[in-house]
Amino acid sequence: MVMKYIISPVATEKAIKMMESENKLVFIVERKATKSDVKRELEREFGIKPVKINVYIDPKGRKKAIVKLPKDKPAIEFATEFGVV
Repeated sequence: MVMKYIISPVATEKAIKMMESENKLVFIVERKATKSDVKRELEREFGIKPVKINVYIDPKGRKKAIVKLPKDKPAIEFATEFGVV
């Protein structure tokens, strides 16, 4: 059985600004997910090879992953594919 760690992409104003200016995507992930779990799922499910991943727990108790993409892969393209933008 393959575990799904990514719950949903985030489409807040701040997340969209990060997509445009820093080429980053933001996802809500399972609380027990690690950086390597998130990286593995992004590579397997979406074909995204992240440069860097930061995870944190927000004040509402949700775990979020900020994923930095390579310069040749615009974050806006993936966000459009996910239906975020």
